[in-house]
Amino acid sequence: MIQRMSTLFVRTLREDPADAEVPSHKLLVRAGYVRRIAPGIFSWLPLGYQVFRNVEEIVRQEMNKAGFQEVHFPALLPREAYETTGRWTEYGDNLFRLKDRKDNDYLLGPTHEEVFTLMVKGEYSSYRDLPLSIYQIQTKYRDEARPRAGILRGREFVMKDSYSFDIDDAGLDISYKKHRDAYISTFDRLKLDYVIVSAMAGAMGGSRSEEFLANNAFGEDTYVRCDCGFAANVEAFHVSQSIFDPNVNLHTDLPVSHVEKTPDTPTIDSLVKLSNEREDLVRSDREWTDADTLKNILLIVTNADESETPLAIGLPGDREIEARRLEAALYPRVARPFEEADFARHPALVKGYIGPGVLGKNSASGIEFLTDPRVVRGTRWITGANEKGKHVYDLVAGRDFESDGVIDVAEVFDGDSCPSCSGTVSLARGIEIGHIFQLGRKYAEALGLKVLDENGELVTVTMGSYGIGVSRAVAVIAEAHHDDKGLVWPREVAPADIYLIAAGKSEEVSAKAEEFAAAWDSMGLRVIFDDRVGVSPGVKFNDSELIGVPTIVVVGKGLENGVIEVKDRASGDRVDIAIQDAISAVHQICTT
Repeated sequence: MIQRMSTLFVRTLREDPADAEVPSHKLLVRAGYVRRIAPGIFSWLPLGYQVFRNVEEIVRQEMNKAGFQEVHFPALLPREAYETTGRWTEYGDNLFRLKDRKDNDYLLGPTHEEVFTLMVKGEYSSYRDLPLSIYQIQTKYRDEARPRAGILRGREFVMKDSYSFDIDDAGLDISYKKHRDAYISTFDRLKLDYVIVSAMAGAMGGSRSEEFLANNAFGEDTYVRCDCGFAANVEAFHVSQSIFDPNVNLHTDLPVSHVEKTPDTPTIDSLVKLSNEREDLVRSDREWTDADTLKNILLIVTNADESETPLAIGLPGDREIEARRLEAALYPRVARPFEEADFARHPALVKGYIGPGVLGKNSASGIEFLTDPRVVRGTRWITGANEKGKHVYDLVAGRDFESDGVIDVAEVFDGDSCPSCSGTVSLARGIEIGHIFQLGRKYAEALGLKVLDENGELVTVTMGSYGIGVSRAVAVIAEAHHDDKGLVWPREVAPADIYLIAAGKSEEVSAKAEEFAAAWDSMGLRVIFDDRVGVSPGVKFNDSELIGVPTIVVVGKGLENGVIEVKDRASGDRVDIAIQDAISAVHQICTT
C-alpha cells in the first residue's frame, strides 16, 4: 500500500516541543511519530506505530528463531500472587494499584514473573516437560516518579519478557546463554551500538544478571569499563579491597593518633588546607588530600516491616555516596539522610564532627558502622573527634577503630582500579535496552512450582527472566540514528523504504511519480509518496529528511534531462538515475 502524504495522518513540526530534553523525544514529536497524552504516557501516530511494529516483529522473529514460544497475559492482574512473592509491598509507589466494584485488589502489571510461574505450574508436572522458554510482548505499567525523555522512560511501555524453566542450574545456564545469544542477534539487527555489562538483579531477585546498554551520552545509566574487556553497571561495580603490608606493625611503624583543634573548617577542603598549612599537622611523606579524610555519613534505613534503623557509612572524603549503588546495596530496604530529630535521639553524635569512636554496634551510640572497602587495616585518616571544633589525626583502621562490616556504595571515578586486571576503568553512559537474569528458585518456591524428577522426587524448578524494552527501543534507535536535519532510520525498522517526492506542478511530474510509486509498490517496496499539492519542494525536502526514510527519490526538473534524483538519507550521497533504469535501480538499492 502506498502511503500518500496528502491523506496520511501526520503533521510535522518545525520547533522542538518545550518539554523535550533528548534528540529522540524532539524528533519523534516533530516528525509526527508520537504525541504526549500525559506525563510518561504517549500515543503512536501511523508512522510511529509502523516503526514500533517493525521493531516488535524483529524481536518476535529472533525469539521464535531461538525456539521460544509466544503467549499473552492480561495487563490487569489480581493481587494474590504478587502478595505471595512479597512484591505487592516491595514495589512500593511504583505499582499502579486499583480495586474492582467488589473491592478486590488488582494491579497493572509492571512485570509478569508471578503469572508466568503459575501458568507453567498449572500445565506441567514432570522433568520431561522441561526445558521450556516462553515469552510475551505486552504493555507494562510503572508509576515512575519522574517520567522523562519521551518514550525512553514512561509510565506505560511495551516490553518483551520471556522466562525459562529448567530442572536444575545446569539447564538454566544453557537457557540463559540461548537468550543472551538471541539478544545479541536482536540488537545487531536493530543497528544499535551496545555493550553487555554485569548488573544487579534488584526487584527481580536472582543471581547472575547482565544489562544490554546502548551507548549514548544522554543515557541515565552509568557503566564502568576497562580495556581488558571488563564492563559493569555502577551498581554492580565492586572495589577491590586494598591490601596493606601485613608486616607493618600498626603500633610502632605508624604515628600515634592525636586530637587537634581545627577551627574554621566547615568543609573537607578547608580541613585539608589547614592540615597542610600548619607545621604541627603536616605529613612527612606527602601532603594530605581529601581522600585522607574519613567522612561518616548518617542514614535512617526503613526496613521491610517499616521499622527504622540508623546506619553510619564511613568513606573517603573525596567521594560521595552514589544513590543507585546505595539503593542496590540496601534493597529492598531504603534509606534517607539523618534529620535534626534523628540527631536529637542520638546525643552521643556531635553533628559535623562525628568519628568512628562513637560508631558501631558496641559503641555509645549503638549505630551500625559500615565502611568503604578502601578503609582497610593500616590506613590512616583525619576524621571527626566527636568534639565541636576538633578532629583526630592519624587514626589507623585496625588499630584505633573497627567497623561492623564493609559496604561498597561510594561513587566511582575515572581511573579507579579495575577489579579484573591491573588497569584502570573509565565511565561511560548508556540506555538500558535489555536485561537478563538468572532468577533461580525465588518465584518457583514462593508459588510452589515443582515437578517430578527422573527419580520420582518433587524438585523446585529453576527460572530465568529476560526483558527487552520494545517501545523504548524505538527511541533508542532514534537516538543512535539521526542528524541535524532529522531521523535516519535503518531500513528494517523504517516506516517505508522510499520517500518519493513529486517536486513540481506539471502533470508530467505527477504522472511519472505515480507510475514509479505503483511499480515499486508492486515489487513489495514500501513507499511514502509526497503528492501534496500547493506545498513547496523545500517543505517536501525538509519533511523527507525529518521523517528519516532511508531512500529519498525526487521526480522533478530532472525529467527534462531524462533523470530522477536518488538520495541516501544516511550518507547524504545523491545520484541521478536515468528514467528507463529507475525502477530496477531503486529496487536494487532498497533490497541490497
